[in-house]
Amino acid sequence: MTVLKARFEIRRWVAVTAVTIALIGGGLIASVVGGKRSTVPIFVATAQAAGEPGQFVSFAPIVKKSAPSVVNISSTKVIKAASNLQQRNRRGQQQQQQNPFLDDPFFRQFFGEGPFNTVPRDRRESALGSGVIVSPDGYILTNNHVVEGATSVKVTLSDRREFTAKTIGTDPQSDLAVIKIDASNLTALPLSGVKPEVGDICLAIGNPFGVGQTVTMGIVGATGRNLGGSIEAFEDFIQTDASINPGNSGGALISTRGELIGINTAILSGSGGNQGIGFAIPVAMARNIMDQLIKSGKVTRGYLGAYLQDVDPNLAKAFKIPNNSGVVITKVDPKTPADKAGVKEGDVVTQVNGDTVVDTQSLRNRIASMSPGSDVKLHLYRNGAPSDVTVTLGERPAELDARSSRQGRGGDRDSGQASGLEGVSVEDVTADVARQLNLGRDATGVVVTDVEESSVAADAGLQRGDVIEQVNRQPVKNAAEFDKMVRAGKGGTTLLLVNRGGVRNYVAIESK
Repeated sequence: MTVLKARFEIRRWVAVTAVTIALIGGGLIASVVGGKRSTVPIFVATAQAAGEPGQFVSFAPIVKKSAPSVVNISSTKVIKAASNLQQRNRRGQQQQQQNPFLDDPFFRQFFGEGPFNTVPRDRRESALGSGVIVSPDGYILTNNHVVEGATSVKVTLSDRREFTAKTIGTDPQSDLAVIKIDASNLTALPLSGVKPEVGDICLAIGNPFGVGQTVTMGIVGATGRNLGGSIEAFEDFIQTDASINPGNSGGALISTRGELIGINTAILSGSGGNQGIGFAIPVAMARNIMDQLIKSGKVTRGYLGAYLQDVDPNLAKAFKIPNNSGVVITKVDPKTPADKAGVKEGDVVTQVNGDTVVDTQSLRNRIASMSPGSDVKLHLYRNGAPSDVTVTLGERPAELDARSSRQGRGGDRDSGQASGLEGVSVEDVTADVARQLNLGRDATGVVVTDVEESSVAADAGLQRGDVIEQVNRQPVKNAAEFDKMVRAGKGGTTLLLVNRGGVRNYVAIESK
């Protein structure tokens, strides 16, 4: 009985399925024969962006409209022989040491006079990239690294016309540049006024590997992405999985409305090719820099004159602020806009002109985007109490934009005495210690000589070689004073101001 019932159920299921398929098939046939289009949309959101509801998605109309605005750029740079001569001589010395026969006159008649007596020659380097036409009269936005130091820049349009371009201005700190060709009535790509959101579909247009103009598709994977200055000094990237490869640099990242939302700049890759993580400079940042380069050939940025550090949960607790967002002022340079306005070391900035400050990079970008002379209102916490300070910004000094490697912490040290801070050993900052750690003559505090790996201090980020200048917002002069101050604050959070390679940061250590 059970078997028969099962067979019946199977037959009934097959019959119902067949009827359903027939009804759907009949409906589709009726739709085609009757010349009527189905009103059931396929991929509704993207279909509405690309065409009428119910059609399969195609971005061809958008690409046809946008592609003529993206150009191929080839740049040439001449490396002068004089700059390579010393390096060539070093190689020559190594070769002679490895091959003493090069000194033998018999062998010289076959192999010449060797690397020392060769006439140095200029070396020519070429680079390929992309650019975006931003005005009908020939202004083109691209990456600085595509044209940096170039002696010749050639632009090829989508219709294969070629032009020699002139560099209008470059900004290495954002990796943007503006060049111009002598042409008119060009198709300029409109700049988007809408901030992209995570999940938006986007298209990347460029010249990957020099194969010719190529379009790839992806989504916006993240916005406001910064990599700690590892790519550029000012980072606020759009992250996308649209395929970006060498040669795409300076090309367009566009929305499904056919508007420019970013300039493709970099990829995160272990192989040199696309691995699904690409970065584009958002058009909001690019527009400000582009306008300045076209107007004056250079970029000026607002300047505060303070050193910054992100707020983490431990610091938020130590500074008695209501949430974990904001930026701590770790140092204020004298006679700077911040100093003149009364901003103090230890202040925590949580808002700029009413907008929330998320982290250090967002505050730096916001200040830099403002013009020197602008007034900016900072909402901050000082000793746990809210306060507002208005700062008139200065102009960011050019020397701050020069990239320099941070100095190391200095020599191997295993001396020092155990302190009141569990798992940490310190010693006085003497003249000898200050010299080894490249500190100033007036440096004070204690240097960390050892941090146990299993200690709370190590978990908080304290490192060997750090110079502790303050304990709980009070200056410390020597190891004995440090020990006394730490023990006096037992049972809560110990807040340290640490100098690491010339950069000051706060470290909050919770007692067990």
